[in-house]
This record gives sequence, structure tokens and C-alpha cells, in this order.
Amino acid sequence: MLTAPGEHVWLESRRHGIVLARAFARSFALLAVGMVLLALGWPFSAAGAVLAVLAALLAVAAVWRWERSTLVVTSEKLFVVHGILHRRAAGVRLARLGAIEIEQTLLGRLLGYGTIFAGELEIDYVPAPRRVYGLVEQLGGAGS
Repeated sequence: MLTAPGEHVWLESRRHGIVLARAFARSFALLAVGMVLLALGWPFSAAGAVLAVLAALLAVAAVWRWERSTLVVTSEKLFVVHGILHRRAAGVRLARLGAIEIEQTLLGRLLGYGTIFAGELEIDYVPAPRRVYGLVEQLGGAGS
């Protein structure tokens, strides 16, 4: 991970599971078309089987991307790490952090996720954003 010696990790979390909804809806639609083609029989069943396998692969890839994206709050910084083959991290130091903001849609408030703006960093689909906000405020205040 991207922590310095003596740096304590206070929070490590994935993005909210709602990020999987669109990919799952696409996969289920593709699977439904594949099942219809399978039911029609040969020669459509071959295409139906291919669509069913493709739907499964798309769903697995979405879960893998979601699983490999992490929000981390340490005693010194807030950052997000994402990527499967090519890992990338973006973050801000808490000591240099000015304003931090939360944005939540109605659905976000109902399901418990939101977007956090911390300096130049924008992190969407953060679960329990008020808790993350409070932690960042507390740690940022303790560092100054």
C-alpha cells in the first residue's frame, strides 16, 4: 500500500455496491437475450450460449474492478487506489487539505452513499460519506 512508516490506516473501504447495478443490469439483459436464443434452438442456440458466457464474464469483470478499488484514510492522507492490471492512486495530504464537501443525491441518501470532494480529489460512491467526512475532519484537525 502507499503508506509511510509510522502512518496508521484508519479506514479502508470499497466503493458502495451500487456501482455494480448498471453492469449487472447489462449482464442480465444480455443473459435474457441469450436465453431466448437458446430456447429457439439451432442455429440460434450457439449465439445464445455465447451471449450467456459474455454476460457472465461482464458481471465478473465488474465485480473484480469494484473489488480492486479502495478508499483509504490514513493518519496523513486520503486516497483512492484503483485498477486491475495497472494500479493507480490519487490522494491528498490531510495537512494540506482545505475544504471537504459531501454531495448526495436522494438515492444516495436513501442507500447510504455519496461523493466526497477533498481538494482536487473527487471520490464518488463513497459508503457512509458523513462518517468518512468526520474522520477526515478529525484527522486533519489533529495534524494541524
